[in-house]
Amino acid sequence: MKKIISPLLIALVLQFCTINLHTQPISEDLIKIGRTLNLIDAFYVDSVKIPEITEKMIINLLRELDPRSVYISAKNVKEMNEPLNGNFEGIGVQFNLLRDSIVVIEPIPGGPSEKVGIRAGDRIIVIDGEKVTGIGISTTGVRKRLMGLKGTKVDVTVYRPREKEKLDFTIIRDKIPINSVDAAYMLDKETGYIKLNKFAATTETEFNEAMETLRKKNMKNIVIDLRSNGGGYMLASTSLAEKFFADKKLIVYLEGRKTPRQDYTSSGNGDLSSARVVVLTDEASASASEIFAGALQDWDRGVIIGRRTFGKGLVQNQYMLPDGSMIRLTIARYYTPTGRLIQSPYNEGYDKYMENFYKRYSGGEMLSADSIHFPDSLKYQTLVNKRTVYGGGGITPDVFVPVDTSNYSDYYRNLVRRGVINQYALEYSDKNRTGLKSRYPVFDNYLTEFTFSEQEIKDLIKKGEEAGVKYSDSQFRISRGEILTLLKALVASNIWQTNEYFLILNQSDPVIKKALEVISDRNTYNKILGY
Repeated sequence: MKKIISPLLIALVLQFCTINLHTQPISEDLIKIGRTLNLIDAFYVDSVKIPEITEKMIINLLRELDPRSVYISAKNVKEMNEPLNGNFEGIGVQFNLLRDSIVVIEPIPGGPSEKVGIRAGDRIIVIDGEKVTGIGISTTGVRKRLMGLKGTKVDVTVYRPREKEKLDFTIIRDKIPINSVDAAYMLDKETGYIKLNKFAATTETEFNEAMETLRKKNMKNIVIDLRSNGGGYMLASTSLAEKFFADKKLIVYLEGRKTPRQDYTSSGNGDLSSARVVVLTDEASASASEIFAGALQDWDRGVIIGRRTFGKGLVQNQYMLPDGSMIRLTIARYYTPTGRLIQSPYNEGYDKYMENFYKRYSGGEMLSADSIHFPDSLKYQTLVNKRTVYGGGGITPDVFVPVDTSNYSDYYRNLVRRGVINQYALEYSDKNRTGLKSRYPVFDNYLTEFTFSEQEIKDLIKKGEEAGVKYSDSQFRISRGEILTLLKALVASNIWQTNEYFLILNQSDPVIKKALEVISDRNTYNKILGY
């Protein structure tokens, strides 16, 4: 009988062989996989979809290797790469869904929608002749209809409050930037603050632009907030790290079984080499964030404040497959300058690896630094002042700040989980946009003067009840300040931008408070670093 191997398996085999054509012949194991799929396709009792079986096989195979080797289907490849490439192609609006309507939160400055006159508060009701209200459209559905190749056009009809007629626009799609800097402003007269949500292709440029603005405001020291920053491009991280060194220093190195050691060093002319720097981290800071924090900590160059980072230190290469899908295969591990391995252990399998991470919540690590335990074998010494630091999974901060649970309650958490606070903030912003802009033409006035009325608070409680969140007066009193601060910040982000959102939230953030306390006192700062 003629042996016919699955076409997708042939493609995979050929792809693997092209990685190193002369030294990677097709092995018996690969032929065995193809033969198995061929037998299933030819003789199995029920009809089967071989491409689906093949994808599942690849997914499970990679999962057995490590937590970060993954298979990405062809349809997800482009969408996955967009955030790190720093742009996508579309019409350039920030939107939200409100009562089954697409509400424009803000047209992206300089983008195609702003150029044709789309405004914040507009409701998009028709896209290319298709009615998109009242059809249960999802965020994915909106993106699918509005995104497209640069140069293509999309016709939209907009309802604008206070306009008698509906408005028609033809928008020519273009490249739309995806920012990695969420916020940049002065915390006090000498301390700047920058919030990074990822390390992308555009991060260094965005960072430089933010620094230029902050320097004009007399910035001398800098707080860099990497909390919830899941990483991104390693080179974006090393490019930022080298700004803090006046001479050549090792930033990170990687090494693997088939990957010889590769060192990444600073250029030796960092323009922030004299600034005091504090880096904020938490359990969601990962990968490139850990490279940045680890380099500054190992050279006693900056103070790390917050909680232990995730522990994601595996290096992946991307290998495209003929059908447009992709394999991200781990080829090496990241090490900090002292030789610390960033990656948390995964030798007991993926499920145990994730279980160990979630134990941080149940084991008390979010509340007490004393709950973090590493064996002496994972002790390292920093390279200048010989301070003790630890390897074995993530970067442990120099100054631990626990999760603040004093203002939390089940009532508050349920409002958040049911989306009540977000929805109320969106509706409030939509209804009061013009009035707020008129009353507070300068954001600083909103920051210092705005409060929600008691009636508005009752409206929020009512909205919660309608969503199935039972009101508790005692729990509301516990969380009142936190709820109203978050609401105020969300309204600010809908009327202004994310910069204003973080400016409001950070006013009551204990990690920010500790960062200012440390960076403002030279003696405290130097003592932590061992000087």
